[in-house]
Amino acid sequence: MTEKYIEKSQKNQKRAWEIVRKARLVPLWEAIGAKVNLVGSLKIGVLAKHLDIDFHIYTPELNLGISFDVIAQIAENLNAQSCQFVNLAETEEACFEWHLTCKDDNNELWQIDIIQIKQGSKYDGWFENISEKIKAQMSQEQKETILKLKFETPDDIKISGMEYYKAVLQDGIQTFDQLLEWRKKHQITGIMEW
Repeated sequence: MTEKYIEKSQKNQKRAWEIVRKARLVPLWEAIGAKVNLVGSLKIGVLAKHLDIDFHIYTPELNLGISFDVIAQIAENLNAQSCQFVNLAETEEACFEWHLTCKDDNNELWQIDIIQIKQGSKYDGWFENISEKIKAQMSQEQKETILKLKFETPDDIKISGMEYYKAVLQDGIQTFDQLLEWRKKHQITGIMEW
């Protein structure tokens, strides 16, 4: 059973990279001088059935006009179905959030989260450091457990990637029932620390 989940994850990761290339996401942001970092489940290698791709983009300033131009090109390249924008420039997050949905060649919906963060702000590099810590700490067996749990999670239950990682890596959770019990004792409020 685990092999099936690993194979599905690998296929989804391959499809994710095809979407990133089609979007021209990296070169479009780099063309305006941005630093582009992959984060999240694709970076960690545990992309499962929730088809999402997460990037953090770092720029010296947050310029709405320039950002909208880049996002418009990405959305056009992907034939995006929707695009949501959240302006958090004046908060401690110091960022613009972009959430795009698009269909792949298999007609499946993908979510692409692009968080444009002001360089030197509080969360500059924060999530990248966490991704690296998780990858360094995660054994192959733990990776397989995380994939199994992600694929076994019913579609109507929303569980963040960080919950899976903490539950398995820090507390040894093995089954979905154990994960549900773990969640009752570990309520999430805001950004989870590692």
